[in-house]
Amino acid sequence: MARKQRRGLSELLRVPGGERVDLGGYDARATTGGPKDKKAALAVTAAMGEHLAQLQERLWAASTAGDRRRVLLVLQGMDTSGKGGTVKHVIGHFNPSGCRIKAFKAPTPEERRHDFLCRVRRELPHAGEMGIFDRSHYEDVLIARVRELAPPAELDRRYEEINHFEESLAADGVTLIKCFLHISYDEQRRRLLERLDRPDKHWKFNPGDIDERELWPAYQEAYEVALHRCATERAPWYVVPADRKWYRNWAVSRLLLEHLRALDPRYPKADFDVAQCRERLLKGA
Repeated sequence: MARKQRRGLSELLRVPGGERVDLGGYDARATTGGPKDKKAALAVTAAMGEHLAQLQERLWAASTAGDRRRVLLVLQGMDTSGKGGTVKHVIGHFNPSGCRIKAFKAPTPEERRHDFLCRVRRELPHAGEMGIFDRSHYEDVLIARVRELAPPAELDRRYEEINHFEESLAADGVTLIKCFLHISYDEQRRRLLERLDRPDKHWKFNPGDIDERELWPAYQEAYEVALHRCATERAPWYVVPADRKWYRNWAVSRLLLEHLRALDPRYPKADFDVAQCRERLLKGA
């Protein structure tokens, strides 16, 4: 009897293309495809670090021989879902010289004078690099929808423009890994209260977070629309349960590992005579 092949996490967490998304049907505390508990997850995540680091080095090395491929990890989620924490715990495995990390804030007056994708294009990873976006171009169809900063016709145009943009990136050698860090309403309250209860967390708290929380249903709907409209074959979305931080970090690490293994970057062959160089050194050069 043929052995049943285990499904990869990329398949388990992937948003089905073309289908309506109901986030109410996704359990934010789920541990889909993951280790049995926190202790096991921490051990497995640490072990993955060595493999991720080696694959990143191979990706960077391949770029020196003309390989244009690179990776872009997009992290989106409600406040406290762990975008910054994911960067800290997951990207810590990589060599910083091969990473390009950008945390997108509200656009400046100068940025507003340009197309909404303009500032994003400036931050894209170069050949061989790992790019990480803490928030991204999706803010322009999330906040804009919730706060009614753009009319429906403009939002429709932006969804299509995002799809064309991401398709062009994929065609140019960019592997897109778009993760929606799915946190529950109750868990967000707990994390916000923790920030208030701990003086060392006050710097992370913004009273405006409470105002945004009051718009929770509108934000959930905005994410559902974005996940539905912009989940394509070459730029899929992954819903990562984020109530358990240890699972979130393991899952994003695993998604990166699966995609890097699929790319299978190779060290370039030497463009010099290895034997001759060895002989010269052994002779005392």
